Amino acid sequence: MRATSRLPCLTAAAALLALAAACSSDSATAPDPYRAADSTLDRAGYARPGVHVQLGAPQPLGHGTVRTYVALDAQNGNAPFEIGVALSADALDGLPSDGAMQMVLLPLPEHAPAPYQFAEVDWNPQGHPPPGVYTVPHFDFHFYTVPQAARDAILPSDPQFAAKANDLPTGDVVPPFYVVPGVPAEQAVPMMGVHWFDTRSPELQGMLGHPEAYHPFTKTFIYGSWNGAFTFLEPMVTREYLLTHPDDVASISVPQRYAQPGDYPTAYRVTYDPQVREYLVGLTSLVARQ
Repeated sequence: MRATSRLPCLTAAAALLALAAACSSDSATAPDPYRAADSTLDRAGYARPGVHVQLGAPQPLGHGTVRTYVALDAQNGNAPFEIGVALSADALDGLPSDGAMQMVLLPLPEHAPAPYQFAEVDWNPQGHPPPGVYTVPHFDFHFYTVPQAARDAILPSDPQFAAKANDLPTGDVVPPFYVVPGVPAEQAVPMMGVHWFDTRSPELQGMLGHPEAYHPFTKTFIYGSWNGAFTFLEPMVTREYLLTHPDDVASISVPQRYAQPGDYPTAYRVTYDPQVREYLVGLTSLVARQ
């Protein structure tokens, strides 16, 4: 998400969100099918026999670097089972503490699965609205399923900007528990689109009338749409949470059907690898869908 024009209607839409709210968290532990005692990452990829990791070109971030990766199962026809972003440990140092969002566009490795086109990492030094929810320093990790040119064309100067924002996907392509708060065109972010939120997310429970289930934002998972189609998947993670060196794989809500064939996650990863001093944030447990 971007630091401007963020969700002005979220609080006003709390009643709408509450209709779909379920207080279970998206942070429930998910199966991690490739984790084993010997599955630690090394510089060339996963150490476990039969698993190959391809790395994207590194880009500077903070005092370190950030790059994409894709993990392939060589014992299963090189089927992809994870696509993600790796940040070197020193990438979390030397980041600006004020000012606008910092954006880094990342190419994907050669064998990245469909439908992913490119990734984008955003550093939000002061977070973004709504106040008291996401207004803490954090990273957004966008995995786009449309070309960059299509993403770049999402601009308020487009005469159809509002119409395209308000054209939401419907039916069985919408993940359960996910909703758009308020009027989509009023929360649409230029060069991104409309953000969908999981009503089970702990950080939203205070405004949804479930204070006993509230927990401050550490990580969450968002879907994004534009002009009638879903266009990105987005883990958001605070810098403070990454610094705890988490080892977390969390289930996500998935739709019954996808408009585009490809490999889609059933969970997302937020982990730290002490051996190579990298933070990994990725879409994992990929399943081929037609």
